[in-house]
Amino acid sequence: MIDIHNHMIYGVDDGSKNIETSIEVLSKLHEQGISSVILTPHYIPETSYVSNKLENHKILKELREELRKRHINMNLYLGNEIYIDKNIVDYICKNEMSTLNNSEYILIELPMNGIYEDYIDIFNNLINTGFKVILAHPERYTTFQGNYSKIEELNEIGVLFQCNLGSILGEYGNGAKKTIKRMLKDKKVSFIGTDIHNKKDNYNFIDRAIKKYLKYLSINEINDILYNNPLKIIKNSK
Repeated sequence: MIDIHNHMIYGVDDGSKNIETSIEVLSKLHEQGISSVILTPHYIPETSYVSNKLENHKILKELREELRKRHINMNLYLGNEIYIDKNIVDYICKNEMSTLNNSEYILIELPMNGIYEDYIDIFNNLINTGFKVILAHPERYTTFQGNYSKIEELNEIGVLFQCNLGSILGEYGNGAKKTIKRMLKDKKVSFIGTDIHNKKDNYNFIDRAIKKYLKYLSINEINDILYNNPLKIIKNSK
């Protein structure tokens, strides 16, 4: 599996607080079969979660070196989970934000509750500019849970969807669980991410979630969302 949503760039957001936590979590994910991770710290303009690309690259190098010392063969790449904002293109051009592994793919987050008024216009602008927009965990947004047609509308304009592994296990509530099941049935999920922020008591949630997917997807379809589609992102690096 390739994980495209992960908060192990430590000390910059609500994810891992130190290198020890990051290395422990990455090691456990590697044991569960995750071979590559795109690290995606939050970038939320006008908040404290605005570590820039250069700062994050320094931490990325430290994590790579520590994994190498421990003989853990895991590939690490850099991205951001970017909170919706009309100035995203400007931030990227100024090297404040990161696309996923310096590719055309960009991971965008919406408000968990309520709606960002101009989000469709912003998505259309990004797509017309040449970006491939991936919406982070659409199943978790209460607005989408209550109105599935909003997911269909974004799908029609070309937005791709990354759902969280734990959603189908009920980790984010019944609304998210019901929504991801419908998205899986409708073949609207392109990517799966752990969205892991901290240590877990048990990492078998990965296998448990994948077994649930078998009720809705073929083995080939599961391989696409867990590996083949994320690999396209990594290979798309400029």
